[in-house]
Amino acid sequence: MRHEKSMKMYNLLFPIWLIFIFPIFWLIVLPVNFFIDLGVLFLSLIYLKIDNKKEIIKKSVLRIWILGFIADFIGVAMMYVLMQPYNDWWNHHISYPLNFNPFESVYALFFTTCCVIVSAYFIYRFNYKICLQKTSLNKKQKKIIALFFAVFTAPYFFYL
Repeated sequence: MRHEKSMKMYNLLFPIWLIFIFPIFWLIVLPVNFFIDLGVLFLSLIYLKIDNKKEIIKKSVLRIWILGFIADFIGVAMMYVLMQPYNDWWNHHISYPLNFNPFESVYALFFTTCCVIVSAYFIYRFNYKICLQKTSLNKKQKKIIALFFAVFTAPYFFYL
């Protein structure tokens, strides 16, 4: 019973809701995320020794940024469904640890990792299939850059 009350209170304070309650956080989250994406793209292009960096960045960074948020929200939606209380076992082993500390339960850690992987998968797919399509990069370069984004911009904050 104690866990259910705590979870309901935490769901109200979950950072996702905090962003909606206090829109000022968007002023921090949006530009920081944009510059992270810009940095990953720029460093990926340096790593691949691509010459026309400015052109590629202009054609893709905005899409990468927007679709990165969508990929993160897919993982958030999955995690939100998993956080809902269903029964005592679920609450004790999954819902409560997902809300507070996924490292408390191997099940919660597993589901959190699944949510991160699902988001990373969508980051990869969106970047490879949509964001980098209008660039002059070849297939292999697009796959490598999409993989860099999946690895370096996956929502690891889910573990917090």
